[in-house]
Amino acid sequence: MRIIHIILLAALCSLSYLNAQSLNFIVKGSGSDKAFLFSVEGEKTFLIDSLTSKSKDHFTCDFTGSSRHPGLYRLLVLNKRIDFIYDGEDILIKTESENPLDSMKVEKSESNSIYYSFVRLNRQYKTKSELLQLILMRYPKDDNYYRTTINKFEQLQKEYTEFVDKYSRVNPNSFIAKYVKSAQLPIVNFLLPLDKQLSFLKSHSLDNIDFTDAGLIYSDLLTNKTIEYLTYFGNPQLPKELLEKEFMKAVDSLLNRAKVHPLVYQHIVEYLIDGFKKYGMDMTLDYIVQNYVIKDDLCLDPKTESSIQRRIDQNKKLHLNSPAPDIKLPDINGRVIELSKLKSANVLIVFYASWCPHCTELIPELDKLYKDSDLKQFEILAVSLDEKKEDWINFVKKNKLDWLNVSDLKGWNSKAASDYFIYATPTMFLVNNKLNITGKPLTIAELELMLQADKK
Repeated sequence: MRIIHIILLAALCSLSYLNAQSLNFIVKGSGSDKAFLFSVEGEKTFLIDSLTSKSKDHFTCDFTGSSRHPGLYRLLVLNKRIDFIYDGEDILIKTESENPLDSMKVEKSESNSIYYSFVRLNRQYKTKSELLQLILMRYPKDDNYYRTTINKFEQLQKEYTEFVDKYSRVNPNSFIAKYVKSAQLPIVNFLLPLDKQLSFLKSHSLDNIDFTDAGLIYSDLLTNKTIEYLTYFGNPQLPKELLEKEFMKAVDSLLNRAKVHPLVYQHIVEYLIDGFKKYGMDMTLDYIVQNYVIKDDLCLDPKTESSIQRRIDQNKKLHLNSPAPDIKLPDINGRVIELSKLKSANVLIVFYASWCPHCTELIPELDKLYKDSDLKQFEILAVSLDEKKEDWINFVKKNKLDWLNVSDLKGWNSKAASDYFIYATPTMFLVNNKLNITGKPLTIAELELMLQADKK
C-alpha cells in the first residue's frame, strides 16, 4: 500500500511540475531590472507578481497556482506595457522597449502568435477599409479603378474572415479561439450607403460576441466591444440631451444581450456606469440605475456601488408619487422656511450651488419660466449647497431670484441634501400640495411639459 501511495504522490508531483508554465520576456533597452505582472479585467488591472531581471532585459517567472486562469495579462516595464494571452503554455516573447508592438516576436506560445497576428490584422483592416471606403465614396463608378477598389475591398474582407474562421476553430476551447471569435470586427457591405452601414452596425455588430462566456471577463474584449458599439450611437453634433437618449438605445441593446450570464451582465454594467459617470452623462446613468441596477437587483463591485449609492437610493426611495421629505431651512434673512407649510399647488425644489457651471446655465432659464405669467402656477424652493454665505447671497442677487432661497451653508453635508440623496447639481423635484413627488425633471423643457400637463 505504501508503494502505491509513493507512486501516486510521484505522479501528482509530476503533474504539478507539468502544469507549471514558464513565462519569459526579453525587452531590449528596457533600462530596468524590475517588471510587474497584472491580470486584466476590462479597464481594471490587478497586480499579481513582481519580476526581477536575472540577466539584462530578461524577465521570467513560473506561472502556477489555482488563480492563474486563462485570459489576458499585462507585463509593465517602466511605462511600457506588453499584453499577452495565458492559455496554459510556456511563453517566450522578445521585443524592444521603444516600440513593443511593432518589434514583437513570439518565439514560444501559439496562442500569443495568434493574438499578435490578430492585433496587427485588426489594425491593418481598420486602416485599409477606411481608406478604400473613402476612395469608393469619391471615385467615379464608371472608372476601372473603382472596380479595382471593389476587388481589393472584397479580398481584404475575405482574408480577414478566413483568419477568424481558421483560428476560432483550430482549438475552439482555447481562450485565444474564443477571444478571436468574439473580438472580430463586423464585416459590412461596403457598397451600402453610409447610413445603411451604420444601421447594420447598430443591429448586428454584437452578433459574434459570446455573452454566455464569463471567461471573456478576464480580458479587454467585453469593454472594447462595448465602447466600439457606443461609438455607433455617438453624434457630436447632437445636443447632450439627445446624445444621451441615443446612448440609452445602445445600453438597452448591450445589456439585454449581456443578461444571459450574470457575471458578464455585471461586468458590462459596471463599465458603463464608470464611463458615463466620468463623462457626466447623468441621464444615461439614471437610466441604467433605474432600469437595470434596481430593477434586476444587481450586486455591483463595492467601489462602483459606493460611487453611485446616493443615485441608487434616490431612485429607490424618491420615485414618482413617493412622499417628499420635509425641508426646514433658513432663508437669507434667517427666517425658517418649511416645505410642508407652503400653500402652492406645486413646489419645485431645486438643489444648486453658485460654483456649479450647469447651475449657472439652468438657473436663468428657470427664472424666465417662473416669471412667465401663463405658467406661474408653482413656487420655487431653491436649496443652495454653498458653504459661504457671501457666495450664496451674491448669486441670488446677481440673478435677481425672487424665489424662496434657503441654505444651512453645510454643502453636501446639508440634511436636505442627505434626505434627498443629492449626488449632483442641479437636481429638481416637483412636489404637489400633498407633498408627493410628481416629477423629477432633468431639463427646463421637461419641467415645462410637466407644468402644462398639470394645467389640463
